[in-house]
Amino acid sequence: MGTVETKISLKDEDATIRLGEDIAAALRPGDAVALHGDLGAGKTTLARGLIRAFAGNRDLEVPSPTFTLVQTYEARFPLSHFDLYRLSVPEELEELGFEEALQYGAVVLEWPDKGGDRIPSDAIHIELTDAGSGREAAIRASGCAQKRIRRSLEIRAFLEKAGKAAAHRTFLMGDASTRAYEIVHDTHGQTHVLMNAPQQTDGPPIRNGKPYSQIAHLAESVTPFVAIADTLKARGIAAPAIYQQDLDAGLLLIEHLGSVGFLDRHGAPVRKRYEMAAELLALVHRDKWPSDIAAASGVRHQIPPYDRRAMLIETELVLDWYVPFVTGKQATAANQSSFEAAWNAVLDRLKTAEENIVLRDFHSPNIIWREDREGLDRLGIIDFQDAVIGPAAYDVASLAQDARVTISPELEAQIVAAYRGKRLEFDGSFDTEKFDEAYAIMAAQRNSKLLGIFVRLDRRDGKPAYIAHLPRIRDYLNRSLAHPALEPMRQWYDELGLLNGKNS
Repeated sequence: MGTVETKISLKDEDATIRLGEDIAAALRPGDAVALHGDLGAGKTTLARGLIRAFAGNRDLEVPSPTFTLVQTYEARFPLSHFDLYRLSVPEELEELGFEEALQYGAVVLEWPDKGGDRIPSDAIHIELTDAGSGREAAIRASGCAQKRIRRSLEIRAFLEKAGKAAAHRTFLMGDASTRAYEIVHDTHGQTHVLMNAPQQTDGPPIRNGKPYSQIAHLAESVTPFVAIADTLKARGIAAPAIYQQDLDAGLLLIEHLGSVGFLDRHGAPVRKRYEMAAELLALVHRDKWPSDIAAASGVRHQIPPYDRRAMLIETELVLDWYVPFVTGKQATAANQSSFEAAWNAVLDRLKTAEENIVLRDFHSPNIIWREDREGLDRLGIIDFQDAVIGPAAYDVASLAQDARVTISPELEAQIVAAYRGKRLEFDGSFDTEKFDEAYAIMAAQRNSKLLGIFVRLDRRDGKPAYIAHLPRIRDYLNRSLAHPALEPMRQWYDELGLLNGKNS
């Protein structure tokens, strides 16, 4: 893709700051943003708006690096602000650590012409000029950077349709998928969350002409999120309200339920919160969920089944990613055949397991604690777009063996007991023995999947932080494999020595 120029009118200083926020939302490591314009054109205003949004602090002191030449800010990755006005020759950029700054983060450059041919050829160029009643910004970018900037400007237009054209944007988080979230502060002091989830499939076709996401029944648009959120709220469960939606564009403006999680100030899990979350799951599972639910006027969402194909394709991530990571070589055909046979023998035992909605990522990062509320309304659920209809025990395992938090066997037992107790309170005929078996199977299935996903996030997606979770996941998997129903899988893991922690 060649270079594309986009022109934007900036009627005042606030508009310039907002453009900086829009560019900050699009930044990735390796990006160079070159700001052009005469003295007083607004380059420093734009740079400050960009840096403050990037850092998530609108009051951050952002001094001009005219004399220091470079100032670095740490956020989700390093961002270095260079002012090259006093640069004598382009070669001085090497002494300033310019190449290293680009290698590990992004850079913003004022007076980039002073950098000569040291400025990357794929830099994002923004030229500010006087436009009479204000300024005009001409943005020139190419490739992936151009696509990201275009998307960010689409988000600004989406906010304008929502009556929040003057809102401020700051990055909130990205998750293990391609979704990203922002905090939106409007001029009335209200705070909302923006979900940026463009419709897409996860990779090329891998089986029967379908990509992994379709076989595993992962959400490929925001439509499931809207449908599940509305249905949860209709049942009295705290899910985000949807204030503005563009299903085709994959953009949602939703309620900000809060930011307090399930850990204490020392990073330890709070038992009461986990137990209440288990009771909330029991409430979700008290009544059967329909598979056909509304997402918008004239738009329906079919909650897909958590069928055997989906469960198996998830566990196969162990073969594709975790086995090579531990052993240094690909799984053999014999490994694959015995793996599939073992899992099929185990999954056969789920034929009589209770089925209901499976929210699928019901664990601490996706549950908000709201101290000012009463009862189960203290819990807000924020991630459920991949929901399926399948073994209800899956979400209990997701909570009680939290992938991001170390849950002791004692706390796990207490969480599961809280769920069982509430289910028996709702229905005295609840089959605890059948539930325990399904819980062990789904815990083993989920943790097998996570072993593969976390290695894939490291090796394929360049997200090495996930490797640190592997010891915890192996421990959880060992706990689950102790159940007699998992004997075929325990033997398979033992034969390959995959859970002893060596080489990983």
